[in-house]
Amino acid sequence: MALLYPIGMQNFPNIVNRGYAYVDKTALIYQLTHTFAACFLSRPRRFGKSLLLSTMEAYFRGRRELFKGLAIEELEKDWTVHPVIHIDLNNGNFGSKERLSSTLEGQITKLERDYGITNPLPEIGQRFGEIIRVACEATGQQVVVLIDEYDKPMLEIMTDEEAQKEYRQVLKPFYGTLKASEQYLRFIFITGVTKFAKLSVFSDLNQLKDISLLPDYDTLCGITTQEMIQYFGSGVEAFAQAKGWTVDETIAKLEHKYDGYHFSSRKTGVLNPFSLLNALSDKDLEAYWFATGTPTFLARLMERHHTPADSLVGYKATSELLTSVESVRTNPIPVIYQSGYLTIKDYDEATRRYTLGFPNEEVEQGFLNFLLPYYVKKEDINSSLTIEDFVEDFRDGKAEDMLKRVQSLFADVNFELVLDTEAHYKNVLYIVFKLIGLQVEVERHTSQGSIDMVVKTDRYVYIIEFKYKGTAKKAIDQIIDRGYALPYQCDPRTVLLIGASFSPRTRTLSSRWIIQPLKGKA
Repeated sequence: MALLYPIGMQNFPNIVNRGYAYVDKTALIYQLTHTFAACFLSRPRRFGKSLLLSTMEAYFRGRRELFKGLAIEELEKDWTVHPVIHIDLNNGNFGSKERLSSTLEGQITKLERDYGITNPLPEIGQRFGEIIRVACEATGQQVVVLIDEYDKPMLEIMTDEEAQKEYRQVLKPFYGTLKASEQYLRFIFITGVTKFAKLSVFSDLNQLKDISLLPDYDTLCGITTQEMIQYFGSGVEAFAQAKGWTVDETIAKLEHKYDGYHFSSRKTGVLNPFSLLNALSDKDLEAYWFATGTPTFLARLMERHHTPADSLVGYKATSELLTSVESVRTNPIPVIYQSGYLTIKDYDEATRRYTLGFPNEEVEQGFLNFLLPYYVKKEDINSSLTIEDFVEDFRDGKAEDMLKRVQSLFADVNFELVLDTEAHYKNVLYIVFKLIGLQVEVERHTSQGSIDMVVKTDRYVYIIEFKYKGTAKKAIDQIIDRGYALPYQCDPRTVLLIGASFSPRTRTLSSRWIIQPLKGKA
């Protein structure tokens, strides 16, 4: 029987009853629900949060038959049936305060009918609290509250401060009810992308544990390589056979394309589940996750805060910064991380800071490709740049041809994501060179300063210094005088020093660039 992939499926009973493959996370669910009374989990979209809540709902409703053969079947002895209140804001329309109120009203009204409440209280928060109380007293068991994508309304109006104030007026009393209802509650689980500290969820509900960065739960959503092999091994083998690859080669390619998400300091890698399942089903390596949502909002944030693209890789952040969105007015990095376009690459125990970077090829290529038209016109990219020619120039040491190609690339920009023109040009080149698969470093620090750009291939190292309203000679002299090439003195590759200047009149490279090999290499 062919393996059935639960692509886009979020209902646990449907997955089990219809024979789809299910990655068993139930041991973690048991541990979580017996460790904390209330939890919050932040993960990017399409990472399995809704399926996780559906699985929890089936567990707390005591549906033991669905868990046959899963880890929790042996761990749980009682299978107590609890009333479960499942609030799903994932598909609501939140274009206005009225629509937000209407969505909540609809979900609350349905719950009131379910529990026979015929004379509802006047306020939405009071009604929610009354439902929790009645459910507990009617069944004799404490209530489980599951809220999926609690922050969806706020994310839709992220940049509208007045709208945020209005939405808070609706949401604050609704979520604040959970604190007052503590005596009736067995467990609370809330998912979302980010933390809005002023919504009562985190400010008032002080028993809520944020597990988003806890190592014990870093694989609660997503699929590890071991799980991929265990649950989808036959699919990996079929993929390998279809492509003429070995199984090991196939696993390596899938990891390179979709792995690399780390959600704790432990850096346990997980693959993007949506992309992985689609890839195995189609036997192809496409940008499935990236294609389901364009990061226009994030690009606009980068523009507003003048955030250069190269600053995303290697950015250092505290856990407080990564788990909150309140800093978005001054810094877009947290919401870029929370949205899944950046991930944890390293953790410094001494400073307690995380180093960020792109998780994998799908995200890096997709995000940079999306940003490029924000720097240069799409038609200019298509007319002046072919990947094959650029790669050949760098591979074969054709620095002159490469610079001519760069010169033809630049044209009038749509708008800039950086403060000054020199930084703009460097960002364009960083994005282009990364997109064509080159190893690029921008503002590489040395003991004497920072190099504008270093590009490496198998046979060449290019050390490039740019000047705006300056000269190529001044640029090349800076490389030599400050010893920028010293770290590559013993490098077996050919090292080329390049000094170039940008002309404010032509808005591109001046033709008077200087190219020279590093002298006196050991």
